[in-house]
Amino acid sequence: MPVDDTLNAFCAHGLIERQTQQQGPLAGLNFAVKDFFDVAGAPTGAGSPEWLATHPVPERSAPVVDRLLAAGGKMVGKTHTDEMAWSLNGENAHYGTPINPAAPGRIPGGSSSGSAAATAGKLVDFALGSDTGGSVRLPASYCGIYGIRTTHGRIPLDGAVPLAPSYDTVGWFARSAELMATIGNVLLDDVPVPRRPSRVLIAQDLFAAIEPRVVEALRPGLARLTALLGKPTPVEVAGDERAAWRNAFRVLQSRDAWAAHGAWVSEVKPAFGPGVKERFAAAAVLDPAEVAEAEALRERIIAKMLALIEDPVLIAPTAPGIAPLRNSSGDALEAFRARSIELLCPAGHAGLPQLSLPLATLDGCPLGLSLIGGRGSDEDLLAIAAELERAG
Repeated sequence: MPVDDTLNAFCAHGLIERQTQQQGPLAGLNFAVKDFFDVAGAPTGAGSPEWLATHPVPERSAPVVDRLLAAGGKMVGKTHTDEMAWSLNGENAHYGTPINPAAPGRIPGGSSSGSAAATAGKLVDFALGSDTGGSVRLPASYCGIYGIRTTHGRIPLDGAVPLAPSYDTVGWFARSAELMATIGNVLLDDVPVPRRPSRVLIAQDLFAAIEPRVVEALRPGLARLTALLGKPTPVEVAGDERAAWRNAFRVLQSRDAWAAHGAWVSEVKPAFGPGVKERFAAAAVLDPAEVAEAEALRERIIAKMLALIEDPVLIAPTAPGIAPLRNSSGDALEAFRARSIELLCPAGHAGLPQLSLPLATLDGCPLGLSLIGGRGSDEDLLAIAAELERAG
């Protein structure tokens, strides 16, 4: 039976069902797939009518989709994404904006907007997304659900449209931490017994970068985490280099995106919507010296983050605030995007896993709190969330 899409979460060209196994850890559960992953026999649109029109229907599914099906999950459709996944808002100029079930007058966040909306609105049990600059973590915070960005390279991205391959990762959403961990057991290779972190750190500079009322809203969730894990040690993550870290992410993401899609953009000249249009235009004329400088900074960031978070876990705010209102001005959204990337790019630069937990609300809207772990510690973060959920 087709899903009753009351949220504009699903693509018209992706309303398909797939089920290959009745048994397995995901048996009895249904899921959605961001329209960035290939599903055999269904078009991949990547949020762009021109991409949809100029690419053949894939004959194979992305391995990550096959894994979920092999574990007994039932796929019920493909979900909307921001154009080429290059936005954090969830507002697509061609296909509209999925409704944020937790805050209907506000954006759902992007680019995994449809997957987040479908999960939060209980249209599916869980959904697959991708995260480059925050495209799972931010919608998870906005929609009041769990969302993980996995360790870079740990889950293959074969059969997925690239945005910025040196940052792109697989992610997923669910309403329960227990289910998040179950999905992790399916998708993560060589899952060891989860370990408790030796120490807990708190990103004091990232908390200082958000408004005091947002910090206050996060305090009860922070108290729950520290009661479970122990008293955190304050640390500086980016310090006074937050803007420089954000700019390096902008430059390197743009470099990657143009390398991946520049030839197609130049040939097809797609009618990109606001924001995406400007980002591709800027990517086409990047200064090689600026790219080299950003690369050098990223190397220093990686060294710092890996030294900081090896066995410890770092607590940080997921977002600078609740989801912005729908139809906010472009300038307001860009300013909020910049502040968001300052919080989200440390894990992205270093290829670290980050899990957003729905532990807070402000003005009746959801707000996420994040755990960032060392490379390959994905299951450790998922286990902490599940233990916290069981503790109530």
